[in-house]
Amino acid sequence: MAVVEELLRSEADGAISFGNHKLEKKAKVEDYEHAGDLLKVKTYSEITKLEKNGMFLYESVPGTSVLRFVEKEDGVEFVVEGDKDAQITIGLTDDTEYEVLVGGKHTGTMRTGLGGKLSLSVELEATGEVPVKIVKG
Repeated sequence: MAVVEELLRSEADGAISFGNHKLEKKAKVEDYEHAGDLLKVKTYSEITKLEKNGMFLYESVPGTSVLRFVEKEDGVEFVVEGDKDAQITIGLTDDTEYEVLVGGKHTGTMRTGLGGKLSLSVELEATGEVPVKIVKG
């Protein structure tokens, strides 16, 4: 289990890691430059939220630590870690169908609405760390 002590960091492979679900008080990092974008993260035990260029990208309730988050042309991929099961919302392309894989298992096809948001639940309490992959269907 590896929380992100610096709250937001760039990885050597171009991914980012962010959030710290162990914090008792809110913490944030603003104007973090990564791959030409400005990122902002707010995190603690109750919620983790990531914005890119002022737009919504990720939110979890309760808070999570996210490792190796990569945006691709056809979706996103990351590993999520937490002490409790989490409800995660991801900002994607409007009105698009996505295949969702949690822990390597296909959990179904979901469609985003006009806001481009996709919500899913991840069971973390028993496992602690789960890979998530969301790909255009």
